[in-house]
Amino acid sequence: MTEHPAGPAGQDESALRRRLEEARELLRQEQARAERLQHQLDAAQRHGAQLSERRREAKAQLDTAARNNRRMVELLEATRGEITTLKDALDATTKPPFTFARLEAVLVPREPAEGVETGAVVRGGADVVQNGRRLRVGVSPLLDPARLTPGAEVLLDESSTVVGVADASPAGQLLRVKEVLATGDLVLAGSADEERLVRRAPALEDVPLRHGDAVTVDPRIEWALRRVELSEVDDVLLEEVPDVTFEDIGGLGPQIERIREAVEIPFLHPEVYREHGLRAPKGIMLYGPPGTGKTMLAKAVANALSARSADGSRSFFLNIKGPELLNKYVGETERQIRIIFDRARERAAAGFPVVVFFDEMESLFRTRGSGVSSDVETTIVPQLLAEIDGVESLDNVIVIGASNREDMIDPAVLRPGRLDVKIRVDRPDARGAVDIMARHLTDDVPLHADEVAAAGDAEQAREDLIAAAVTALYERSPRTALAELTDVTGAAHTLHLADLVSGAVVADVVDRAKRSAVRDLLAADLADDARGLRQNHLLDAVDAVLADQADLLATVAPGEWARTSGWRGPRLAGLRMLPGSAAGAGA
Repeated sequence: MTEHPAGPAGQDESALRRRLEEARELLRQEQARAERLQHQLDAAQRHGAQLSERRREAKAQLDTAARNNRRMVELLEATRGEITTLKDALDATTKPPFTFARLEAVLVPREPAEGVETGAVVRGGADVVQNGRRLRVGVSPLLDPARLTPGAEVLLDESSTVVGVADASPAGQLLRVKEVLATGDLVLAGSADEERLVRRAPALEDVPLRHGDAVTVDPRIEWALRRVELSEVDDVLLEEVPDVTFEDIGGLGPQIERIREAVEIPFLHPEVYREHGLRAPKGIMLYGPPGTGKTMLAKAVANALSARSADGSRSFFLNIKGPELLNKYVGETERQIRIIFDRARERAAAGFPVVVFFDEMESLFRTRGSGVSSDVETTIVPQLLAEIDGVESLDNVIVIGASNREDMIDPAVLRPGRLDVKIRVDRPDARGAVDIMARHLTDDVPLHADEVAAAGDAEQAREDLIAAAVTALYERSPRTALAELTDVTGAAHTLHLADLVSGAVVADVVDRAKRSAVRDLLAADLADDARGLRQNHLLDAVDAVLADQADLLATVAPGEWARTSGWRGPRLAGLRMLPGSAAGAGA
């Protein structure tokens, strides 16, 4: 056994060994503790990872639940809408139907007359007419009785209570106003001269009604419900001032002066006529061949009356389209004539000059008993005569008739005192044709540069073109000879184009020439050297008119043609086309 040395050195060594052992023991303990902590940390990390996974799973489940919840809400809303729709449909199919009735009056509650009425009678409500039966019914408390208008259509439920107001229906029986009584009630004319006295509905109380107006009537309560604007009469009335003036009419200087003397002086200066004991003429008859300006003259009269009124007031022009006025029902044409003159008297009573113009007058007022038509003139002519000569004055109204068959008009219409002034509007002569063509070939129409250069200026070129065209129209040569007319005496007359010229023919020549100039310009791709009217355009237009007249003459009967064309000689017995007319037609 080794012995340790005694003394201080041995003691220090022993102490060091002990400390070393203690340090080693402490190190082992710390290492063991570190291992335990590491195990705890690993366990905590594994637990944290598990918790994170669970959180992700929980979030995914929550999102899925939210989506399912939204789908469930949408499904519930759709189901609720379907249930509501089914409920409404069920209510609609099981609800009793409403019935319609016409409201006659709204009743307010009042005290009953003792011994005469019961409380149930006077407790308020409404009087209605349903299917011809008058009923006193109740009014729903949800409706304001003050807003229920008599004459309106109302809805009744199964207990015959007014529960609503239906939309107004435009349907109803259509009758004409014959007379407006002082009480405001209306006398209406129906079919077969039937007359009915009806009341005005509240909607018509402030509406001015006059003779001839159409109103709808509910025959169950005998009320006129509303006025209906019909075009059957208004279509034949043109109540505007035409824009045609006397300056627009060429070649009719003498006729214009006669019309001004007959119309403008008595209408615009009535005091002068009264001073000399004269009365204004009641009417003017314009007659002559077709296309000579009769209608334009009548329009210019209305325009002149309006423009020259001393107080600057307007005039009215009632343009009566004769053929449209005819009606197959007995008495209808006469009624419309009465309405026309009623309209004229209304305007004249207000101080406006009124021109009543009957165009194609022979279509309405033919000679009675002639057998040419269905003899409707036996009542139409007396109706016109009664309006002109009747008790009711036609002051400030002038009647103008136009016709190219004056021989067919009843003589009673044309006698003095009715259509006092008779003016023949004849075919224009060469001077008149120049005047007419100048109004159509105006400064606005472009002329070809060669024509202007040859004449020296545009104005002279225009005059030269007009002179050339009029010369070609009124040329009397074999080229313009159309037919040979033979009268009952055996005399032969050569018909030239000049004998058929009218204002309409002159205007047609200018229009044809303008169209030819346009065609040439377009064919030249709008080249400036092709722009404008040339003399050959006008001469070609005259040849085209000549060809048209030849074609028309070849198909007419001499007698009928003479009556409409203005022939003034003996009665014609024959018409033979001349060979020159064929050449003219082919030119």
